[in-house]
Amino acid sequence: MFDALADKLDDAWKKLRGQDKISKANIQDTLKEVRRALLAADVNLQVVKAFIADVEAKALGEGVISGVNPGQQFIKIVYDELVKVMGESNVPLAQAETPPTVILMAGLQGTGKTTATAKLALYLRKQERSCLMVGTDIYRPAAIDQLLTLGNQIDVPVFEMGTDADPVEIARQGIEKAKELEVDTVIVDTAGRLQIDDDMMGELSRIKDTIKPDDTLLVVDAMTGQEAANLTYTFHEKIGITGAILTKLDGDSRGGAALSVRQISGQPIKFVGVGEKVEALEPFYPDRLASRILNMGDILTLVEKAQEELDLADVEKMQSKIMEAKFDFNDFIKQMRLLKNMGSLGGVLKLIPGMGKISGADLAKGETQLKRTESMISSMTKAEKADPDLLAQSPSRRRRVAKGSGFEENVSKLVKDFTKMRSMMQNMGRGMPGMGMPGMGMPGMGGGMPGMGGAMPGMGGYPGQGRRKKKKKKKKGFGSL
Repeated sequence: MFDALADKLDDAWKKLRGQDKISKANIQDTLKEVRRALLAADVNLQVVKAFIADVEAKALGEGVISGVNPGQQFIKIVYDELVKVMGESNVPLAQAETPPTVILMAGLQGTGKTTATAKLALYLRKQERSCLMVGTDIYRPAAIDQLLTLGNQIDVPVFEMGTDADPVEIARQGIEKAKELEVDTVIVDTAGRLQIDDDMMGELSRIKDTIKPDDTLLVVDAMTGQEAANLTYTFHEKIGITGAILTKLDGDSRGGAALSVRQISGQPIKFVGVGEKVEALEPFYPDRLASRILNMGDILTLVEKAQEELDLADVEKMQSKIMEAKFDFNDFIKQMRLLKNMGSLGGVLKLIPGMGKISGADLAKGETQLKRTESMISSMTKAEKADPDLLAQSPSRRRRVAKGSGFEENVSKLVKDFTKMRSMMQNMGRGMPGMGMPGMGMPGMGGGMPGMGGAMPGMGGYPGQGRRKKKKKKKKGFGSL
């Protein structure tokens, strides 16, 4: 969602190229571009003014190092200020001294509050915290049914009393039920409205006074831009919230909400929704988001996503197969599906430094090639999947696979690229222990995404990514040690 902002900031840095140092004269045009970029991203005007003033003060201050590239210095200053604006560090959920911890969910209708409740419950379950969800939204048709369905999906119990009971009483009895079940955390889903009104706030206040939550989280839609920050401020002023969950951060909105909420409301963003799936909820780390905005990638989030999907036994088995050059098409399909489970190809690539500028057209092309590759592998026999050399040695087998998958011109290239990739992975495993993502089975995770330069079978290289480098001459003496 920050693509437009990232592109405009990239243009801003260009204005400092060729300069020996940062000065009041040469920084003004760059600051104007940064201001325009933030306003175009729908960041709150007051936040933009304060941000630009702070950046300018730091850029011209005593801390600027002479002799260092001024463009790089300026990017570092902007990065530090972005982190500061968004809250400096992740603010974790509260945890009561005596269980259960009570979390109250609030927000307008249509922000994804009920889904966010289930996402949060699943996140806590992954942290080995037991949960109970309480449905108090008696007004929206099928709201309680939706929560029950989501509860079944993620294996978390739901407490409800139908649509005729008083929401305050449902919440109170829900807490009692949580104590009875001895669960660690209870999450109370409340009713939303199309807009803020006194009745809604009154009911929410009564629920809050009754259950005394440890955390009151406001669910806000990132698509509403700076209005999300104003909404957070209003809710905090009227009922007192302790944080926000920003949903739809994976959408095509301009991203201003993420940069405005903390400064306007004074309350931190604790989680962000990054997709429709119930697993798509991440803790909010200002430093990681600042890195993404500035096209620096986000390796920590990438590693965490991979670790969620990896099995240690599979990792060791895969590393052994890589070292022995026995990596086969079954392993390759397993790795492709692991990548899919981590999110879209575009979403994963944006977490890798240097990959954030790949165009949408190239990403679409990559997705298509991956689907074709999967189709070709699905047309192979069990023996061929387990032993790629069978296909390499038999044109008739390749013709049969091509006919079965419908991609006649691609099967020979798939086998050829796969053989190259297997050899490359073996060499990397021997020469650079620890490089690459454990168990990913793909050479690019340690030094370029597979297939981005033709390394992944079935995927063509993207423009400019697959150029061969000139061979370096071997140095005499200790060069081979």
